[in-house]
Amino acid sequence: MPEHLRALVVILVLATFVFFYTKRAIGPQLLPEEFKRWRNAWFAITLIAFLSNHFWIFIAVTTAYLFYAKRSEDNKFALYFGLIILVPTIAARIPMLFDINYARILSLTILLPMLLMLKPTPEAPGMGKTLADKILIAFLVLSTILMMRGTTFTDALRGGFYLFLDGFLPYFIASRVINNFEQLKKVMAAFVLTSMVAALIGVFEYANSWLLYNALQDALRVEWNMGSYLGRGDNLRALASFDHSLIFGFVMMVTLGFYLFISKSIKSNALRIFGFVLILAGLYSSLSRGPWVGTAVLLLVFIATGPRAIKHLAILAIAGIIALQILPSIPLGQKIISLLPFVGDTDTENIEYRQQLLDKSYILVKKNPLFGVYDVREDPEMEDMVQGEGIIDIVNSYLGVVLGQGLVGLSLFVSILMLALLSVMRSLKRIRDKKSDEYLCGRSMLATFAAILVTIFTVSGIGIIPTIYWVLAGLIFSFARITKTGPIPGSVPQKNVEKGIYPTSRLRSNP
Repeated sequence: MPEHLRALVVILVLATFVFFYTKRAIGPQLLPEEFKRWRNAWFAITLIAFLSNHFWIFIAVTTAYLFYAKRSEDNKFALYFGLIILVPTIAARIPMLFDINYARILSLTILLPMLLMLKPTPEAPGMGKTLADKILIAFLVLSTILMMRGTTFTDALRGGFYLFLDGFLPYFIASRVINNFEQLKKVMAAFVLTSMVAALIGVFEYANSWLLYNALQDALRVEWNMGSYLGRGDNLRALASFDHSLIFGFVMMVTLGFYLFISKSIKSNALRIFGFVLILAGLYSSLSRGPWVGTAVLLLVFIATGPRAIKHLAILAIAGIIALQILPSIPLGQKIISLLPFVGDTDTENIEYRQQLLDKSYILVKKNPLFGVYDVREDPEMEDMVQGEGIIDIVNSYLGVVLGQGLVGLSLFVSILMLALLSVMRSLKRIRDKKSDEYLCGRSMLATFAAILVTIFTVSGIGIIPTIYWVLAGLIFSFARITKTGPIPGSVPQKNVEKGIYPTSRLRSNP
């Protein structure tokens, strides 16, 4: 039996187990038909990918299936966000047009029709009407124009189209179509649902040193320069359905942030705890230290914004001190410590490379401060940073922006991220009931976004990483809009609630 078919059997078995669990844990938070549709869509697309035997057959059949599946879906954005992690971004060029991959098929079949049918409202204005829209559009236009320095006009337009499909379109739809709290919750639940399948697949890959999706490129007859076997220490770094272990770790970090909110509605303590264990095991199996650091930030921010924050932070600090005392005395603990950034002794050359990259990049930015350079490899300062593949691995998203688009581009990039961060912080201040589900959702989004801002300092914008943080930025702006059109739990005096009196600006339609 070919390797990709053997891998498919294992994937289906693992997924069946996870869906059995999630039906009992997360299923009650959804309509029965919603869980069934999302589960069936996962199985359908996975089967199409592994059984197509040709990339273009996979693209054609998947496109047809998505048009069929979205017809019965009310929350189409939840369907999009839940399905985006199912297949690696293996790509091929449509002759004379552009590169296509699975994620872009989702954007073209689900998001683009939503954009064309979207009707602006005072609460959700049209494209380019908000400050966030204007900043992101300016960043997209600047990036496209700067591409023309080293390529043809056509290729630059193609690159701008990719930025639109992979970044702006998911952000814009996420910021406009979510109209109530229940829709937002289901978008997050859909992502957690399918990410848990990826988590168990990652654990299996780590334990068995077998990348289950690696053979997919041969099955689809497409060359793919990602998804290869990488190790850290003596262990394989799991990938699941992602292009790189860093992306897998990044997704597990985001999943944990969402699950901190979703898990509150899980009635069984055993099911709730199992979910945390599964996600953390997936995060560990990636052996990606950047997302590990991001996860630490996520937990700190989540605890700091919750009730009795000082007490809980003190408990966490004490637990950390105790763990540091115990771990060195046990074999597994020694292994974990050796993998940790800054204190471990595994792959220390990676940290040295990052430091050297920062030093060299600083010199390059001083030479080209405003708009950066098209190809950093052309500068003599960067010659010794070129790796065996003939590339310079810019393992820092901020650095990648400032090198390619200069301080002007970096200012735009950081501005939109800071705007989203401030937006969710202001939204939390509007909610007086700190025990409400909406406040918990806001804490989850704030902690997750803060973790992303830290993590992308350690990883470039590869795969679906930019898509995920632009989606989360869009969801944050939707959350801010929802909290402005209340009533927000605890934000209106109780005597007014009893009389049915609300400020006009805080009226919100029922889900």
